[in-house]
Amino acid sequence: MKTLIVSMGLLAATVLSAFAAEPAKMVDTKMGKILANAKGMTLYTFDKDTMGKSNCDEACLKKWPAFHAAAKAKAEGEWSLVKAADGKEMWAYEGKPLYTFAGDKKPGDMTGDGVGGVWHVAK
Repeated sequence: MKTLIVSMGLLAATVLSAFAAEPAKMVDTKMGKILANAKGMTLYTFDKDTMGKSNCDEACLKKWPAFHAAAKAKAEGEWSLVKAADGKEMWAYEGKPLYTFAGDKKPGDMTGDGVGGVWHVAK
């Protein structure tokens, strides 16, 4: 019986770790499903980035803050980590670095979509 309980506990721990929280969530909007951070702020991609590399310099990061990862964050599945111009790790989804927009004031704002023809809501 004790072995069965231990086995069930190990199985539960394994299953739960497979469902670790993703760094962002999909939310429904008038534009369809988009990525948002835990606070509900819209995430964006930058056309000038290359796969797995951020090309948003420190001046750019003032208007487009990097979606920074926690210190011990681990890449998994579609989620990877890239280095931002400020030297910190940031999240990328399917190889595309993610940012918020300083012009968005509340959850659900998407005022950065289309800015300069190079910023887009992450979907």
